[in-house]
Amino acid sequence: MNDAVSDAADSARLAIIWHVLRLRWRLLLAIAVVGAVVGAGVSALFSPGYETSANVLLQGPRDPDELLTEAQVAHSSVVLDRAAAALRWGVSGTELADDVVAGVADGNIIGITAMADSPERAQQLADRVAQEYVTFSTQLTANSADPSAQLSQEQQETLRRQIIETNQKISDLHNSAGQGQTIESVGVRTELESLRSALSQAVAKLDELETVSGSSRIVVMGPADRPLGPAAPTMTHFVAGGAVVFFLLGLFGHLFAARTDRRLRDETQIGAALGTTVLGAIDVPEEPSAAPEPATVWRRLARLVVDDRPWRVPELPPAADEAGLEIRYRRAVSRLREHLPPGPGRVLAVVARDDAAARRAAARLADFAAETRLTVQVVEVAADRPTVPDDAVPGVLVVVTVGTWTGWQLVELTAACADAGHDVLGLVVTHRTRAVVRETRTEPALAGAT
Repeated sequence: MNDAVSDAADSARLAIIWHVLRLRWRLLLAIAVVGAVVGAGVSALFSPGYETSANVLLQGPRDPDELLTEAQVAHSSVVLDRAAAALRWGVSGTELADDVVAGVADGNIIGITAMADSPERAQQLADRVAQEYVTFSTQLTANSADPSAQLSQEQQETLRRQIIETNQKISDLHNSAGQGQTIESVGVRTELESLRSALSQAVAKLDELETVSGSSRIVVMGPADRPLGPAAPTMTHFVAGGAVVFFLLGLFGHLFAARTDRRLRDETQIGAALGTTVLGAIDVPEEPSAAPEPATVWRRLARLVVDDRPWRVPELPPAADEAGLEIRYRRAVSRLREHLPPGPGRVLAVVARDDAAARRAAARLADFAAETRLTVQVVEVAADRPTVPDDAVPGVLVVVTVGTWTGWQLVELTAACADAGHDVLGLVVTHRTRAVVRETRTEPALAGAT
């Protein structure tokens, strides 16, 4: 049961989305074009342009914290100011800070990424910043007065002297021990072996210190590659993204407006709110204005893009010709007559004050009802606080255009009719349609007629 309800809800949502796409595709397309233009403007501000990287290798063992420090040095103001002065682009190092990014890569490598508006400038910027970083870091190492560095040098000198002394002592022992097999010669040889072990340890320690002292070497691994195309996101990405985002915003805006709009658009729901039956549905074309506004380019474009017809209103097929439209009016009058006694009579046709389509339909209903000796008096009421006159009539006829009344407003209208002592005899629902040229049927002339 739950699966069936979920499938029905999904089908309803898809139907609404398809309805919006079918009736508002021109407006959504115009919104997408606006989004594309906005995306093009944003790309001019946020597009990175061309991007390339230069890699700098730090030889020797390095701690992660030391590598992060080196990356900060590569992006420091001193390095960027020197690069700006060398490039002579008329910009300062502070302005280059947004176009240069330094980070730690695998293998003791500092990656320096540069962004510019052309491939040549991006390559020049990356190479220049890498060179200035190597120069500045080398100067820092050479001018460093760190006590630990001095201590390391003193230890190396001490070890070298120990090695020389040990070698001299080994030579002396060899000369004094000779080739004998006495106890004294065996002890000498034992001491000689211990001295050789100490010498090996001292050499290993010295090699380790030399490796550590040589770890300050920094090498540029090669020039930066010249980029073949702009880096993402490009202008194409921004334009496509802006068009898609604005299109979805327009679509969801229609869906949100439809969800928050409480006006009834279904004939059955309107009849249920009034507690009466639907006598007929009539299409009312738009009435052309007496003084049409000048058709400017912008007005024509707006008329082409924006469709002022309510998109959620169910479509009523318009009558093919004037005769078909008259049949709909006569059918509604005939059904109204079924609720009244035969002979002359009078009823009230209640319409909203701001509902021009319903007012025109009620006026035409009055004309067709007069042919059956029924007087239809059109009464205009306010939708928010309806007031119906308490004339002595059998009842009232309500003429409503779909999508103009909420359920509570129709309930209040029914209560106002009841307060005036009138029953709601029926409901005529009108649909606004575009003005069309209707065919006028003429009877064929008889042969021989003059």
